[in-house]
Amino acid sequence: MEQKQWYMEYKIHKNRPGLLGDIASLLGMLEVNIITINGVEDRTRGMLLQTNDDEKIELLGKMLKKVDNITVNALRPPKLVDILAVRHGRYIERDSDDRKTFRFTRDELGLLVDFLGELFKREGNQVIGLRGMPRVGKTESIIAGSVCSNKRWTFVSSTLLRQTVRSQLSDEEMNQNNIFIIDGIVSTIRSNEKHYTLLQQIMSMPSTKVIEHPDIFIQESHFDYSHFDCIIELRNNPEEEITYETFTSYDF
Repeated sequence: MEQKQWYMEYKIHKNRPGLLGDIASLLGMLEVNIITINGVEDRTRGMLLQTNDDEKIELLGKMLKKVDNITVNALRPPKLVDILAVRHGRYIERDSDDRKTFRFTRDELGLLVDFLGELFKREGNQVIGLRGMPRVGKTESIIAGSVCSNKRWTFVSSTLLRQTVRSQLSDEEMNQNNIFIIDGIVSTIRSNEKHYTLLQQIMSMPSTKVIEHPDIFIQESHFDYSHFDCIIELRNNPEEEITYETFTSYDF
């Protein structure tokens, strides 16, 4: 059987000396490799494991249920949020009602860039929305994520340096492996017909599109929320409200 990765997370009730050693010894006897280990949130530990025998993981879960000092919260094939939790020692905050919305604050830009980088490595069509107030770091995070994924980025519309509204792209820029960066306000409210034609073409490509200000993009175009694979919110602080009431007076 091929080697497969698993994510294991457990809550520590009593962090007695030697607890981690005992669990590591158990994994060693089962010949389950520990790829990465880190503390995740308060008194919780996460591990990325690897084995070529699924039955060993099932047996591991049953055995750890008998350990009084811990409770296993997760034992499953790793999701992206699991991998990042082990890397960074914390989980990405998700909306409790809308599970495809992920929340970050400006002091978590490293985690956000890593998250975007992993998303950008995926092949095929995906549409990512990025909400946030002016100058919070939206475009810079997208570019940094592109660098992390070793992908080239292409501005379709932007206000990073000056207002950019493209009406055509070169063959190299139209490469479907590129990351297409779209400003939802510029592309729908401040653009022209040629730009909108280009936008339609890009949206139909099997590639990654990142749309800043997705709410305005949805409001002012025929695209809707179902077109988005995930929505990312970036705030200066957790209490900041993202509002577009006065967007015309801002340099977005």
